[in-house]
Amino acid sequence: MNRRHFIGALATTAAGQALAHAQETAPPAPATLVRTPLVVMAPRPDGAEAVWAVNQLCKGRIEWEAEDGITGVAGSDRFGFVPQSDEVLRVRLEGFKPGRTYQVRAVTVSAADGTKETSPWKRFRTLDPSAKTSRFAIWNDTHVNNETIQRLHEVTPGADFLLWNGDTCNDWKSPDLLVPTLLHPGSRDITDGRPLFVTWGNHDVRGPHAFEMPGLMPTASGRPFYAFRSGPMAAICLHTGEDKPDNHPSFGGRVAFDALRREQAEWLEEMIRQPGFRDAPFRIVFCHIPLRWLTERVPDYANGGFDHFSLRSREAWHPSLVEWKTQLVISGHTHRNAWIPPSDDFPYGQVTGGGPQPKSATWMNGEANADELNLQVMGLDGTIRHEIKLRPLV
Repeated sequence: MNRRHFIGALATTAAGQALAHAQETAPPAPATLVRTPLVVMAPRPDGAEAVWAVNQLCKGRIEWEAEDGITGVAGSDRFGFVPQSDEVLRVRLEGFKPGRTYQVRAVTVSAADGTKETSPWKRFRTLDPSAKTSRFAIWNDTHVNNETIQRLHEVTPGADFLLWNGDTCNDWKSPDLLVPTLLHPGSRDITDGRPLFVTWGNHDVRGPHAFEMPGLMPTASGRPFYAFRSGPMAAICLHTGEDKPDNHPSFGGRVAFDALRREQAEWLEEMIRQPGFRDAPFRIVFCHIPLRWLTERVPDYANGGFDHFSLRSREAWHPSLVEWKTQLVISGHTHRNAWIPPSDDFPYGQVTGGGPQPKSATWMNGEANADELNLQVMGLDGTIRHEIKLRPLV
């Protein structure tokens, strides 16, 4: 073999070996298009938001059917595109009727070859401001503890809504954490039978990828604070931000919660005067960091101290909460279940849920009707830690 043929043969062999090596080491193509269950969240009287994650560039749509047999398809965005992404698909469901049961399913189509996957049907009920009752459940501070999440999922019944009251994660240090933590927590379909609301906790806003969380967790308002009416209960959901000042060095200049608290204060002044809220029989606030605590000492931020309660938020919102005749603030954050009754200075009660470990974890079971709102703080062992009963204001 002459030198030219030898070099050609050698190059061909090397190329073949390189190709074979690349084929051996390349990650296998995803076996499925869809990565997570269809998640139904941010329910409204006229619809909800549908979110699911995919493994490759796909197009998606939602097929729906009402309890009276009417069917439809949702599959366009505000810019005229069919929803499409190589990570997360989102579809806004609109035009539904209040207090009606709908079933929805996601249809996902590969942008590459047209392969299609259809999810199972999922049922949910739109919110009904005029309903006589409201049933709801609350989780908090799960911190990616999969055992706790799985047990919470087992014991939490179907409800008009499930509210995840902050600290879904530890810190968003990697973008790979977002999808499994938020859309498939504990490998469970947590919105099966209970559409999801989320409030932001201080850990939900930590880490270099925290800014990506809103892309997976839509709200009806498009903001991290919002309000809704479910039967006789009006709920206001607020964002308490971080548990240290904005200029704390651990945040690296990534947060600006003082401005957000001021914006919420202005919004709150208007919201409490809106029909359906100014005259609601029951008036509840959800926020991750409590607005009151058992001992209200000033933290030593320079030496690891942090806020057990959000004084900055309370100072911004307290006048409106008093004017609205807020009855109860429901929070997490402390990893300690506690109940602080109303007082002369603070006419709203404060309740907090437990922590991420199964022994300290709690969930809250609430039901409101014409006569009372009953909130039970439950341990995973079935024990009732606290039971709070409110009388209607009107």
